[in-house]
Amino acid sequence: MTRNKSLVSAAIVSLAIGSTAAQADTLENVTKKGYVQCGVSTGLPGFSNPDEKGNWTGIDVDVCRGVAAAVLGDASKVKYIPLNAKERFTALQSGEIDLLSRNTTWTLSRDASLGMNFSGVTYYDGQGFLINKGLGVKSATELDGASICIQAGTTTELNVSDYFRLKGMKFEPIVFDTSDQTVKGFEAGRCDVLTSDQSQLYALRIKLAEPEKAMVLPEVISKEPLGPSVRQGDDKWFSIVKWTLFAMINAEELGVSSANVDKMKTSDNPSIKRLLGTEGGLGANLGVSDDWAYKIVKQVGNYGEVFDRNVGENSPLKISRGLNALWSDGGLMYAPPAR
Repeated sequence: MTRNKSLVSAAIVSLAIGSTAAQADTLENVTKKGYVQCGVSTGLPGFSNPDEKGNWTGIDVDVCRGVAAAVLGDASKVKYIPLNAKERFTALQSGEIDLLSRNTTWTLSRDASLGMNFSGVTYYDGQGFLINKGLGVKSATELDGASICIQAGTTTELNVSDYFRLKGMKFEPIVFDTSDQTVKGFEAGRCDVLTSDQSQLYALRIKLAEPEKAMVLPEVISKEPLGPSVRQGDDKWFSIVKWTLFAMINAEELGVSSANVDKMKTSDNPSIKRLLGTEGGLGANLGVSDDWAYKIVKQVGNYGEVFDRNVGENSPLKISRGLNALWSDGGLMYAPPAR
C-alpha cells in the first residue's frame, strides 16, 4: 500500500513538472477563455454543493466566485468541476482546473511534494466523530473496538490511526471512496461511527433520513486548516487567489459589506480607500483592475457574510464562528493589510 502511494505521488509530481510550462500564466488563460475552472467537492452542504437546478453554493464556491469577480469582473463566470478526494490533486496538476477549492487540509506533504501552493485558510477545522445516539457513547475515549466509516484519500485515515494508537484502543476501518458513500454506510449500519472534519460531519448529518438520532462527539483530534490551492510555478495567479481571500477578511474587519460597499467607496478611512481601489492603485500589482476588491465584496460579500450564509447562523448547519472569528474577536481569521 505504501509503495502504491509513493508511485501515485511520484506520478503527480511528474505530471506537475510537465504541465508547468503550459500552465505558467493562468491569469492569461482564464482571461482568454472568460471563466475560472474551479475544482469543488461532489456535494458537501455549506462548502460546495449543487441545488436541484445545478446552482453551486458554499464557502469553497464563494472563493471561486470571488476570484472570478476579481479577475473577470463577474462572479458568475465559473465552471465547477466536481472531484472526489482521490481525483482532486491530479486535476489541479494536469491543468483540468485553475483552482482547487474543495475542503482540503493544508499539510506539509501536500504543500511540499505535490506541486501545489495553498493560498490561505478559509475554515479552521478539526477531525471528529459522528455516532448514532443509540450507541450510548458520550466521548471518543469510549470507542475502543468500534467500526469506523472513513473516506479514502483524505487525512482522516492517518489521524484516526494516530488517535487510537495514542489512546491504546483498536478500531475497524470501513473505507469508502466518497463522502456520500460513508454516510450511506453509516446509515445502513455498516459502521458504528463516521469520522471526518467536524464541519463535514455537521453537513453530512443533515443528509441523514433521521438527523436527530445522530450526534457529533465533543473531541477534536486534529488540526485541519482548510483552504484553496493552485499550481506551483505561477506566482501571479497564486497572489490573486490568496488576496481574494484576504480582501474578504479585511473587508469584514473594516466593516465593509455587500450592503454598504457602494457607500464605503466615499469613506475617508485610508485602509478602506486602498481596499476598494479609490486610491493607491494596488490592482496593478496583481494584474487586475484597481476596484478588484470592490467587485468581490459587492458580488460575493465579506468573509463574515460568506460564513454566515453557508455554514453559520443563517444556514441549516448553524455552526458558531469559533476559531473562524476575526482575530479581533478572539478567532484566527487575520489578513495582511492591503497597502
